[in-house]
Amino acid sequence: QVQLVESGGGLVQAGASLRLSCAASGRTVSRYGVAWFRQAPGKEREFVASRRWGPSTPHYASFVKGRFTAASGNANTIYLKMNSLKPEDTAVYYCAGEGPSGYSSDYFDTDFRRYDYWGQGTQVTVSS
Repeated sequence: QVQLVESGGGLVQAGASLRLSCAASGRTVSRYGVAWFRQAPGKEREFVASRRWGPSTPHYASFVKGRFTAASGNANTIYLKMNSLKPEDTAVYYCAGEGPSGYSSDYFDTDFRRYDYWGQGTQVTVSS
């Protein structure tokens, strides 16, 4: 069983940067995927970025447009570095991880149903 804990959210002004962290307790598997999703009030959860716990090329949502970077730290930590933040980036950001079930599923990495483990979320608020 893997537990995910996000941190690093906060209140910033438009144009500022934040770095979110996702720390996993328990054993991670380098080929398994891990993703960031976000959910704003009154909106559906949406995909932000994904990568594997091990070396990999990240995949980003189109709205990221070079502003965000999903990077790995050690084997149990990934980061989401967010630059040039906009008010529309305001949301709760969640870290999600594949387990054996998700890894073998047919869902795309952008689909929340692919992920077996979820963190509690961290609030990001961007003021104009």
